Amino acid sequence: MQLGELEKLVLHYLWENKSADAKQVHAYFEKQRGGSYNTIQSTLDRLFKKDLLSRYKEGHAFQYQAKIKRHELIGQLITSVTSDFITKDETSLVAAFSSISNDLNLSQLDALELMIEKQRLRLEQENN
Repeated sequence: MQLGELEKLVLHYLWENKSADAKQVHAYFEKQRGGSYNTIQSTLDRLFKKDLLSRYKEGHAFQYQAKIKRHELIGQLITSVTSDFITKDETSLVAAFSSISNDLNLSQLDALELMIEKQRLRLEQENN
């Protein structure tokens, strides 16, 4: 899945604001970066069609909400990119994570270590 720059910005906006209609999103981005109302409507519709937003009718307008959490989208994007380059038993993905860990601070490394330990315990329980 590929996301355009405005699509990413709109997702960030909706993660922060939980729910908004096209007018609210446009008003925010008009101050930030300009752009037309139709461009915002099209962007919201594209994100909805990509199954990243949910929407419901309220009055005459759709209210949009992020359908996916930020970390879930990051995981999907990583999987999408790596699936083209890495075979099932290859360790390149582990090596890639190791190389980007150089940019993490101690609390981020601690959080990562905790997540890995939880995943390890879950897998051990499934195999027993």
